[in-house]
Amino acid sequence: MYASSASNGVRDRLRLFSGRAHGGLAKEIADRLGVSLGSMHVRQFPDTETKVQIEESVREADIFIVQPTCPPVNENLMELLVMLDAFRRASAASVTAVVPYFGYAKQDRKSTGREPISARLVADILTSAGANRVISVDLHVAQIQGFFAIPMDHLTALTTIASYLRTKDLSNAVIVSPDVGRVKLAEKYGELLNLPIALMHKRRSGDGTSPEVVGIVGDVEGKTPIIVDDMISTGGTIRNSAQALVDAGSDPCYIAATHGVLIGEAMTRLNAECVREVIVTNTVPVPAEKLVELPKLHVLSIAGLLSDVIGRIHRGDSVSEVFNQQQLNIPV
Repeated sequence: MYASSASNGVRDRLRLFSGRAHGGLAKEIADRLGVSLGSMHVRQFPDTETKVQIEESVREADIFIVQPTCPPVNENLMELLVMLDAFRRASAASVTAVVPYFGYAKQDRKSTGREPISARLVADILTSAGANRVISVDLHVAQIQGFFAIPMDHLTALTTIASYLRTKDLSNAVIVSPDVGRVKLAEKYGELLNLPIALMHKRRSGDGTSPEVVGIVGDVEGKTPIIVDDMISTGGTIRNSAQALVDAGSDPCYIAATHGVLIGEAMTRLNAECVREVIVTNTVPVPAEKLVELPKLHVLSIAGLLSDVIGRIHRGDSVSEVFNQQQLNIPV
């Protein structure tokens, strides 16, 4: 439970609010902090415009708004922007956007001509709307931190997932990076779990189809692969990776990813024999029906990490120390 460090008799000014994207996670964070969720009414007009009404005084308070920009991405993002503006105009001392899942993160660069860099655009409008600070978990690429002109705390669910994996029999396991972009992530898992690493080499056709696995670097035959990634969206690419590993002689795979977006045909695709278990966190809501549809899906809570970081920011303590205590060098 969060305890105020104030020693001068001034009552604690930490206030936690939630948008409509993931009220369950916000409530869990509030319970861990030992605070109540703030009172705020969010609704839509018949024409789908978003209206926000803060129903209590927040003057000079440290406000934290929990709102992942998960599907429907544009709706949840706009709701967050309207909330930020409302708190800024209500004279809050500071407003921190807690965005466990950062939508538009894949659009971090130009891949062809005449394209936007939408991740930078979202960073700019969050700042313009009134955010003094942003907290997020496992961005698609860490460089998105540099898009912000305000403090941006980039957290990781790596230790949360690694702790769960330690409950499994890892005596014959291997960490697998699904592509070259996840090699550093795989290395961190390998260090934490003391496991070897393998790398999958893929070729993209450029026509929008799933990339083709053209090679596997590392020994996977007869081993239990753990594929690590930042997110699972439609599930097609990562299911194909698991199948390629099994075709190469491995056992069925664990798939571990921070963000279980799980849209489209994801549940059907992941319910394949090549997949042993799918492990995600609750950075985005995972409805109960998806757990029924895919019994091998396991959801870990990220609320402990977020509540710890929120408390530290409010008290003015180090955020990096959260990971230093776990011997994990994360440049927060």
